Amino acid sequence: MIDESVKKAFWEDGATVVRNFLNPEQLAELYEVFKWNVANPGPFVFRRLDGTSLQTHIDNANPAAKERLDELMTRLPFGEFFAELWDSEHVWYYAEEVFVKENGASGRGPFHQDTSNLPWAGPDWGNAWISFQHVPKKNSLEIVRGSWKGIEYDGASFANADDPTEPLYGDGSLPRLPWIDKDLEKDPNSWDLVSFEVNPGDVVFLHPRSLHGGAAVDAECPDRHTLVLRFFGDDATFRELPKSNPRYARNGVLFTDEMAKLNAGDAFRSPVFQQLV
Repeated sequence: MIDESVKKAFWEDGATVVRNFLNPEQLAELYEVFKWNVANPGPFVFRRLDGTSLQTHIDNANPAAKERLDELMTRLPFGEFFAELWDSEHVWYYAEEVFVKENGASGRGPFHQDTSNLPWAGPDWGNAWISFQHVPKKNSLEIVRGSWKGIEYDGASFANADDPTEPLYGDGSLPRLPWIDKDLEKDPNSWDLVSFEVNPGDVVFLHPRSLHGGAAVDAECPDRHTLVLRFFGDDATFRELPKSNPRYARNGVLFTDEMAKLNAGDAFRSPVFQQLV
């Protein structure tokens, strides 16, 4: 199912793209769920940057959308894809994240690692980044090549539009995020970025420990509706988050009851997650 170049890019760069991974019918079904999710936001919808240059509609793991997405994942090819990508006997679906950038007015999504605020460890993690419009490379997701194998940074607070590196924890347990955009302004070659132009049906697959951020929209690409689906495999484990931020202490904010039952190093498992393979 997977070309070896796709597998090599994922493991070496932390990101790869598969063209025409989803057919029009599959994409349409996902877009219906996406639009419903946006119209019916869940308890984790993100509002802290509303009114700033970085305003973007972001929502995570909407409980009201879970049953429909769990069922849909059993009919889409993600389980088989990740099983082969990771050489994993089993694959589970974690949850969704939705992004809405519209009217050419949403700034970039700051560079970060998903593992800064999610209690994940191990190699068998993957995000499927799906946009429903054509997205030029300059407006697309950007990933620091190979960074998933590198430093685990403090998270971004996502509360300060003037400083995207403002720490989530700030307790010294993790190094502060580099200000990648500022570095790139001074020297466009200071960071080695991976990015892809995408058309509807293309899927970007990335390791969530990679440093990544979404570029801004503009007049050429005014609207970008993106659905991110998250998956894990056999070699995925639970990692305790720093306890200095009470909101995220140890377990993060998603599936907190289930995370409270896991200890550091435990296999990442819970009946709440839909098994696909």
